[in-house]
Amino acid sequence: MTRLALTVVMILQLALGAKALAEPVAVIPTQIIYPGDTVQAEMLKTVEVTNKRIRRDYASSPDQVAGKIARRTLLPGRVIPVSAIREPYVIERGSTVTMVFSEGGLTITAPGTPLKPASVGDFIRVRNLNTGVMVSGTVMADGTVRVAVR
Repeated sequence: MTRLALTVVMILQLALGAKALAEPVAVIPTQIIYPGDTVQAEMLKTVEVTNKRIRRDYASSPDQVAGKIARRTLLPGRVIPVSAIREPYVIERGSTVTMVFSEGGLTITAPGTPLKPASVGDFIRVRNLNTGVMVSGTVMADGTVRVAVR
């Protein structure tokens, strides 16, 4: 059953006064997914969870997993813990990024190199290539680093 169908069944059961009996759903891989691999939607299958002793921090929708990167090996037929996947990196360690400082009407940009790979929203340290000064900032969606004010 799809997630929408399960939701409809649960609403009907509640509306009719019946106890909701629908089983929760989980996403499982259909093949081995290795650490560092990008999880594709074709690699996933949604199943009903019947084991009540299973961990509760698993992905329940393919949208939670598709396009993410596996942190560890994901085995076919096993639920995918949310902690076993991560967002793809926007910037890589050692690459050149643009650091941006903006306050009021003043905007300063400079080239820098991040000390570690990072995803959008991560707070990282970056070395200014011109001066060697270390600064911290937040990774933005366009790959720039918004420098934080101390």
